Amino acid sequence: MREKCGVFAAVAENAPKKAYYALIALQHRGQESAGISVWKHRIKTIAGRGLVSEVFRNGEVAKLKSGMAIAHVRYSTSGSLTETQPLETGCCGKSIAIAHNGTLTNFLPLRRYYERLGVKFRHSVDSELLGISFLWHLKETGDEFEAMKAVFEEVKGAYSVAFLFDGKILVARDPVGFRPLSYGSRNGHYFASEDSALRLFVDDVRNVKPGEVFLLSEDEIESRVVATGEHRGCVFEYIYFARPDSTIDGVNVYTARVRMGEELARESPANGDVVIAVPDSGRASALGFSRVSGIPYSEGLIKNRYIGRTFIIPGQFYRELKVKLKLSPVREVIEGKSVVLVDDSIVRGTTMKRIVVMLRRAGAREVHVRIASPPIRYPCYMGVDIPTRHELIAAFGSVGKVEKAIGADSLAYLSVDGLKKAVGRRDLCMACLTGEYPEWAFRF
Repeated sequence: MREKCGVFAAVAENAPKKAYYALIALQHRGQESAGISVWKHRIKTIAGRGLVSEVFRNGEVAKLKSGMAIAHVRYSTSGSLTETQPLETGCCGKSIAIAHNGTLTNFLPLRRYYERLGVKFRHSVDSELLGISFLWHLKETGDEFEAMKAVFEEVKGAYSVAFLFDGKILVARDPVGFRPLSYGSRNGHYFASEDSALRLFVDDVRNVKPGEVFLLSEDEIESRVVATGEHRGCVFEYIYFARPDSTIDGVNVYTARVRMGEELARESPANGDVVIAVPDSGRASALGFSRVSGIPYSEGLIKNRYIGRTFIIPGQFYRELKVKLKLSPVREVIEGKSVVLVDDSIVRGTTMKRIVVMLRRAGAREVHVRIASPPIRYPCYMGVDIPTRHELIAAFGSVGKVEKAIGADSLAYLSVDGLKKAVGRRDLCMACLTGEYPEWAFRF
């Protein structure tokens, strides 16, 4: 599972340079491309395929001199891999750059609608529709807030978005707050998908409210909540996507993950000698499991941080080699022990199966797998790349069937109620776990 992307926006001195550092802090949200757009009498964008450090390695950021910037890191779930963001497009005599996190559920019918009205789309990615819709309604209303209110009524799905146009930046979070977005100010105004990226520049940070719109120029800022809906933030931000030091809608991610492990230990105890985590995703939950169970925690798997994102080679032998290169067992921690292995989730099950085999070869007497989230059984339509149901190992089989497939001595998942208790919020989208999709996202 991978999240779609991360966005940043700033009106501040040296805005492009600050955007660069913020994108590095958001790199975990997307590794396929990165880009920065600035306003200097017109829109200027530098973007490309690769990590932030690869795209901007030749001093490109220094060429972007502006007090206004939006920026983006991308993992694509829609459109061509070559369509980097911020995305530039135009409509109604205006140009706009778009940085978008999420997925639009009614993209195709709306695109056809605008094409019938004579709009020429330049890209295949759904994010362009947000800019087209905004500019179309801005032409009709003459007011940015009224235009964005019309976008909220028209465009369904998940979108935390930043627009750059006419020497202004508009930042908005969809009316149910699927994707996170934070705001902070000190000697400027800053927005980012996660507050951990904002704390590079400011101390006082708050969440952008669902349905809230900010309009900024170099001289002023105004915000309004122009639409409301039943809050449905993505639960996987807490389980996996967000950085542990981020706080989303008032809940610290690290604390939530520790509590997931604690609830898991209460619900599904294991007879083990040592608790270890699949790094880095399972570490906080493994610590929580250890704390409640009383079983000592140790670093039993070491992660090689220098296996590149492009290290993909076909063939079974090489796939297994990749796992061995990425993770190495500490035999002294594992040998002769009953191991409790904690991770955040199981998707296809192939990686977990190889890890279990690896632990047994390192001398583990037993391997008890504990997962700090419920089974993933359904696809996501709001901007998370989840394999089809037929690829999800838990979609059609029992826990016992998954346990057998991965070769564990026992397997247990955290319950839905346990997850809600751990996060401390009940207003979360859990569609990929329960199959109950938010009605607002599909009410066309």
